[in-house]
Amino acid sequence: MELRAAEQVFRQLGAVPDALRAAALLADVRPGRPGGLTEREIQVLRLVAAGRTNRAVAAELVISEHTVARHLNNIFAKLDVSSRAAATGYAYRHGIA
Repeated sequence: MELRAAEQVFRQLGAVPDALRAAALLADVRPGRPGGLTEREIQVLRLVAAGRTNRAVAAELVISEHTVARHLNNIFAKLDVSSRAAATGYAYRHGIA
């Protein structure tokens, strides 16, 4: 909600670069995605829910293990969970896995 408001204010002020950045961030969190997850976070969550380790997820998505860990931290925060097991449960309940 705040991001939408910020985008609107940036446009009213003529701050086009900032408005475009806000719009890009909004596009990354599309309605209909459970928990406001990005497409990449959904990919990571699906693999984690399938029992993959961070190393296996990184290899499959061609990203670093550090990036996988960062995505997991973001997923945990967005879903308000604190473990892989809880995130996996969420994935199954919401048809992600």
